[in-house]
Amino acid sequence: MIVSYITPPHQIKKGTSHHDNSINIKPISHQTKIIRTMGKLADAKVKEVKKVDPSNIMKIGMGFWASKTLLIAVKMDLFSFLAIKPLTGDEIKHELCLHGRGLYDFLDTLVALGFLKRKGIKDSATYSNSDDADLFLDKNKISYVGGILEMANNRLYPFWNFLEEGLKRGTPQNEIRTGEASLFEKIYSDEDKTREFVNGMSGAQAGNFITFATQFDFSPYNTLCDIGGAGAQLSAHVVTHNPHMKCISFDLPPVAPIARENISKMGVADKVEIKSGDFFSDSLPKADIITMGNILHDWGTADKKMLIRKAYDALPIGGALVVIENIIDNDRRENTFGLLMSLNMLIETTEGYDFTAAEFEEWTRDAGFAATSEMRLTGPASAVIAIK
Repeated sequence: MIVSYITPPHQIKKGTSHHDNSINIKPISHQTKIIRTMGKLADAKVKEVKKVDPSNIMKIGMGFWASKTLLIAVKMDLFSFLAIKPLTGDEIKHELCLHGRGLYDFLDTLVALGFLKRKGIKDSATYSNSDDADLFLDKNKISYVGGILEMANNRLYPFWNFLEEGLKRGTPQNEIRTGEASLFEKIYSDEDKTREFVNGMSGAQAGNFITFATQFDFSPYNTLCDIGGAGAQLSAHVVTHNPHMKCISFDLPPVAPIARENISKMGVADKVEIKSGDFFSDSLPKADIITMGNILHDWGTADKKMLIRKAYDALPIGGALVVIENIIDNDRRENTFGLLMSLNMLIETTEGYDFTAAEFEEWTRDAGFAATSEMRLTGPASAVIAIK
């Protein structure tokens, strides 16, 4: 191929005039074209990976739409009604005393969120529970976890409107904000609130308690005391899955009647003792295993260390302290729920916060424990374990 071309001086062969425009130029090879094309595709992929959009921002920012839709459905016992039999929209309307406007938007939103199933559409539709809603949101099942959602709707939802004030002042934004009694004083002064709180805590931890009861090695131990045992569900699950175990559920006196009801319903009253006391002012009952489920995060560092020391004193050599919480990852990047729970402690308590496994290890070693480990449970929760 003969091309008119000005060749750079360093490319001119000896004996060739720089002004000789009759220079042979080799065509671009097929391999070179492929390499260049692949390079362009790689650049395009890099740009594609770097592409961002606001969908996650909008999803999180408007997340209260979905949250409140679910919370209201739980409050109205929609899932308990549908656990009996599937219902049409009109039947749900009359059962829950709803207005026709918004009815199908409400129900179909729950379908889109994965909490309901539907056959047909609008007037011809029949609605039923999804598998997880049927198992966990039917009040008539022991697996019901809606108690924590009821409490979230009735108490926490309005309190979180004052998160900004909590962040600026570092003070609780619950009942205390308006001069009422503290969280636990308020809850335990009213039987209905006590029951709601106890059932809420039990529902939130049900999956964790079952996982712990079935996966932890209880063979070296015979006795367990659950500190702040609430409705005694942890103790009940432990003795159900480990027949050689005897348990004590230790909590304040107003909780005892609810705990006794629960162990009676679960058929374990002969293996679980309900014992009343105050873990601040009283010594902890002695046992081979001391458990605390969502207890330490209610309190500041000094009280956390004090409770850990009390557990150490109540355990024999080789005994285990097991703390079940939404343990934050040590790098504080991954356990979103644990971090949000810690913000909830800002809303609800004067000094409480959630913590990492590394912090737990430091506190327990200071108390005299010899070794620690972590056991993953369900979702964002873990059991951190210290051996005396």
